[in-house]
Amino acid sequence: MNKLRNIAIIAHVDHGKTTLVDQLLKQCQVFRNNQIVRERFLDSNDLERERGITILAKNISINYKDYKINLIDTPGHSDFGGEVERVLKMADGVLLLVDSFEGPMPQTRFVLQKALDLNLKPIVVINKIDRPDNRPKEVLDEVYDLFIDLGADENQLEFPVIYASGRNGWAVKNLSDEKKDLTPLLDSIIKDIPPPPDNKGGVQIQITSLDYNDYVGRIGVGRVFRGTLKKSGNLSIIKRNGNIHKVEISQLFVFEGLNREEVDEVSCGDICAIVGIDDVDIGDTIADADNPEPLPIISIDEPTISMTFMVNNSPFYGKEGKFVTSRQLRDRLFKELEHNVALRVQETNSPDAYKVSGRGILHLSILIENMRREGYELQVREPKVIYKEIDGKKAEPIEVLTVDVPGELAGKVIEIVGQRRGQLMKMESKGNLTSLEFHIPSRGIMGLRTKVLTATSGEAVMHHQFYQYEFFKGAINRVRNGVMISMGEGPATAYAIDSLQDRGKFFIEPGEIVYAGQIVGEHSKENDIEVNVQRGKKLTNMRASGADKAIKIVPAIKFSLEEALEYIEEDEMVEVTPKSIRLRKIYLDSNERKRYNLGKASMPSN
Repeated sequence: MNKLRNIAIIAHVDHGKTTLVDQLLKQCQVFRNNQIVRERFLDSNDLERERGITILAKNISINYKDYKINLIDTPGHSDFGGEVERVLKMADGVLLLVDSFEGPMPQTRFVLQKALDLNLKPIVVINKIDRPDNRPKEVLDEVYDLFIDLGADENQLEFPVIYASGRNGWAVKNLSDEKKDLTPLLDSIIKDIPPPPDNKGGVQIQITSLDYNDYVGRIGVGRVFRGTLKKSGNLSIIKRNGNIHKVEISQLFVFEGLNREEVDEVSCGDICAIVGIDDVDIGDTIADADNPEPLPIISIDEPTISMTFMVNNSPFYGKEGKFVTSRQLRDRLFKELEHNVALRVQETNSPDAYKVSGRGILHLSILIENMRREGYELQVREPKVIYKEIDGKKAEPIEVLTVDVPGELAGKVIEIVGQRRGQLMKMESKGNLTSLEFHIPSRGIMGLRTKVLTATSGEAVMHHQFYQYEFFKGAINRVRNGVMISMGEGPATAYAIDSLQDRGKFFIEPGEIVYAGQIVGEHSKENDIEVNVQRGKKLTNMRASGADKAIKIVPAIKFSLEEALEYIEEDEMVEVTPKSIRLRKIYLDSNERKRYNLGKASMPSN
């Protein structure tokens, strides 16, 4: 079936990928004329829409001339590397989208490397040409450099280039051409991306992503690599561990536009969804029962960070969430394993705690954020790096960190990252910004964002992603100031916060109800202190309460979930509920904290 094209779209976060897809859908009449379409249609998950990032891969198709183009949207963030690699297995080519000012970014590099390894044919789209600060020629040179850096062969280096404005819905082959619509891009997909090979023989399909529906259960999505998949066929499933058993398909769907259309058979090369196999997993092969041959197993990136998820036991337990027991927490984590392939969950000696490992803090914080939105309450310990042994030596994960910062502040950033064992690999100017690239141990990233943003008055833009394991880089002197801990329970008063402002910065607002042992701010010195934030003003006949109007309180620092996880130390936790993110000490009682600190001081340092 050479009228079929399978193409994955890869791009860095915020380079306009999902907006471009919106325009392709409109121009190929996927939407009805009277249909009201929200923007960034593909980012259907609330979290994706708020953060402007794609987390889960999506499948849609468009019809152009008499061709069917399966478009596979991929996550751009390396924490979802497990998703990216599997999704690319379904494609024959990739659309590499690059911002006409920013050029190739670290996450573009990560996904492109995977695409080139799989020998996929690229089309480069330089997007956002309508930006006033665009620099398409330099960006194209940077793209060539990137391909050469990644070891692209001659064939891959001869990629077609399209200039586009996704927002305005036009694409051209040359910047001097008339800017009408996206036809040049669609023509290039049909001309330059090879059709899927028509492999004859017994049917073979590999499941590359899973969906779930309360009515029909698990839905396996994958591409037919060989033969024709028939609903009534005699089929077996080959599991990752080599076990084989017979299966029956109850429904078979292909992607038509944004919908799934039920069919009786799917031809070689097309992407389909299968309903009716209860134990289907990612990486399984469904094949002819008479001659079941497995496809190569999909490799999945190993986790680099682990955290302990615990049942919420704070004084405010159960006030804001509806799922609060250890059984509910356990069920939810094990359910996540069904489709989140890069995740690991281990039980611990405590029935209330689970060790959860993932690809990075973002990967795990997305899971926590989804859980709190579903009504779960939980507590999370500080993230820990997962070490490995290589050739008998201790090795740790190293990340590529890029920081874009105004030129005059670059020196400050280099100094701060250097203190965390970060090595400067590259430094280049982009307009009035300087782009710095470092290799830094994952340990060094924890708490780095706050420090860099403070030093640059919020001007720095940071991205980091896993690079590789390297031998241990040595101790990092992680100096964070101490914290201010609430002595009592109850609403914080403006009077108390005002009188304590010279001691440090607060994380809470007046009127916020806190409990004893909760972290309410950062101390200006290195030691922790206990503070009374519930203290009210003593009123006598001499002092009228009206004098409070002069109080001026600095706005509280509000952490995002990732920032909170990067901020905490080993004797602290983040309490997460549907309505709140609170920082707390593990031991809420001050005497227990003293005993813990004495015990820690008497332990030999390693």
